Formats: sequence, C-alpha cells, structure tokens
Amino acid sequence: MKTGIYPGSFDPITLGHLDIIKRAALVVDKLIIGVLNNSAKKSLFTPEERVAMIQKVTSDIPNVEVESFNGLLVDFADQKQAHIIVRGLRAISDFEYELQIAQTNRKVNSKVDTMFFTTSEEYSYISSSIVKEYAMYGGDVSQFVTPYVETCLKAKIKENR
Repeated sequence: MKTGIYPGSFDPITLGHLDIIKRAALVVDKLIIGVLNNSAKKSLFTPEERVAMIQKVTSDIPNVEVESFNGLLVDFADQKQAHIIVRGLRAISDFEYELQIAQTNRKVNSKVDTMFFTTSEEYSYISSSIVKEYAMYGGDVSQFVTPYVETCLKAKIKENR
C-alpha cells in the first residue's frame, strides 16, 4: 500500500490545499493530511479545529485521513509507514526551500521520498496567511476557501475580537 503524507499548518485550509489533496489522493492508496502543531507560528485555529475543518472538507475523498502531529515529519512518516511526502509548489521561490527540506528528509530517512505538485494556476497566489488577513479586515474570502471554511473563519475572527 502506498501511503503519502501531505504536511502543513493548514491555518486555514484553502482551495489551493484542496487542489493538491485531490490530485495527490489519485496517486497514493492512502493520503494522510498531517496537521503540524507548530509552536513557532501563531495560529488562528487550534490543531483540533484545523483537523475537524479538513475532515469536513475532504469527507468526499475516501482515501484521505487527517491527524495532527508534533515533531519531525520523517518520524511521523515512520510512525504511519508512509514513504511519500507530498508538497505543493506555488512559485519558483518555493522550490529552493522545499528541495532543501526534501533532501534533508531523505538523508535522515532514506525510505522517504518527496513528491512535488505544482499548484494549479488559479490557486498559485493563495496562501493561508493572505486568506486570514483578508478575513480579519472583512474581505470576501469566498474565492479562496470553501463555504464551510469561510463560515469557520468568520466565527473565529468574531470570537477573537
């Protein structure tokens, strides 16, 4: 069984993330969305909220599982018996950084390879940071996230005010 992990903070999950998830799910038997609990980042949503959001918006993709993790991605991959790490590339500038991480992960765990997906053109400019900023200032984020995520964003921002 080919198991892949698509790691990220997904704070919140965007249509760009969903594009990568749907495409990656076609090439692996099981795709685990690994929600990184990154203490260095100030997240809007808790890891549990992000997991619940992703589960809701990926519920129609049968081979997708979602869970949060701490620590090194290669350790999480070992734990889940995953040999493929899925990463999305929005721009050339992403490639250098992602290549370094992929090579480091491969050096640390030679059983793990990274598979890169270039983001579909219509989502290449979307990032969770931009979506959050637009939402915080009352901007229309409906073209960046699903209606469910938009509702969650509005509620969370209202809660934090």
